[in-house]
Amino acid sequence: MEEKKELTGKFYDMQGFSVHDGPGIRLTLFMKGCPLHCLWCHSPESQAFPTELNWMEIKCVGIEKCGNCLNVCPHDCIKPGKKKLDLQSNQEITLVDTDRTNCDNCGKCAEVCTAKALYMCGTDYTLEEVMQRVRRDVPFFKRSGGGVTVSGGECLCQHEFLLEILKQCKAEGIHTAVDTTGFAPWSSIEPVLPYTDLFLYDLKNMDSRLHKLATGVPNELILENAQKIAKAGGKFQIRIPMIPLFNDSQESFEQFGKFILTLGDAVEVVQLLPYHKMGTVKWERLQRHNKVFESVPPKDELVQARKAYLESLGLNVMIH
Repeated sequence: MEEKKELTGKFYDMQGFSVHDGPGIRLTLFMKGCPLHCLWCHSPESQAFPTELNWMEIKCVGIEKCGNCLNVCPHDCIKPGKKKLDLQSNQEITLVDTDRTNCDNCGKCAEVCTAKALYMCGTDYTLEEVMQRVRRDVPFFKRSGGGVTVSGGECLCQHEFLLEILKQCKAEGIHTAVDTTGFAPWSSIEPVLPYTDLFLYDLKNMDSRLHKLATGVPNELILENAQKIAKAGGKFQIRIPMIPLFNDSQESFEQFGKFILTLGDAVEVVQLLPYHKMGTVKWERLQRHNKVFESVPPKDELVQARKAYLESLGLNVMIH
């Protein structure tokens, strides 16, 4: 009889001392894989479900000094790329470039990269391995009223493992939050409800057509799930990423406000997340050579005006 394999979850990062992903000091666990592909995504490495190759240009020492990756790829995907001036040696070095059309993410190049410029993003953990990391931060949780936030990607895509984390955290008296797009079957959401103290829930646009253009999916399921969570007694921190020319208009915020009010007392706080450019460099690490969305961040006056409008509706609003 074949032995049953232990359940694991795939993560691309774990960040301690997080103060923007729920109350208090938190440990945020970032699970890999997301059904949305937001144009402004600040964590593009979270989108694909498998473990995948990333490359950090700033760490690459050049093929003149290393070049190990050129000789180990079984599909001949890695070639000499652009040149740049190395600030330490003040000499020109040749970086590498990866043909992602043939790359199967085998990781052989990352294994021989002496500078760790090439690295694999996505690690499988057992429940006990995750909880060992969680327990290290328990003293900070207790002092600050914090806890664990499971994020993504979209953590509900790995709902079985998510449920196990939440159950174990609650068994150990740890506050739990689930950071979600809301784009998941109700059958994945309902089981986690009793073990989730707070849902960090994204609203990106109330117009389903625009939502699909910018994220790849419509919004009907997202809005429906929000209503169901509220009805079932769940609590929300609603998150609105403010994206210029997409959802930062007064009209958009009137639509947001109208919907949020339908959720009633389930909404504890609304968090505005003004667009910034800090995530654009992460797209370069994937070396997909596709155009990356960039815009001018919204002015503070606009952000404050939208905050004031939502507050006029009686909502508790914060800005990240």
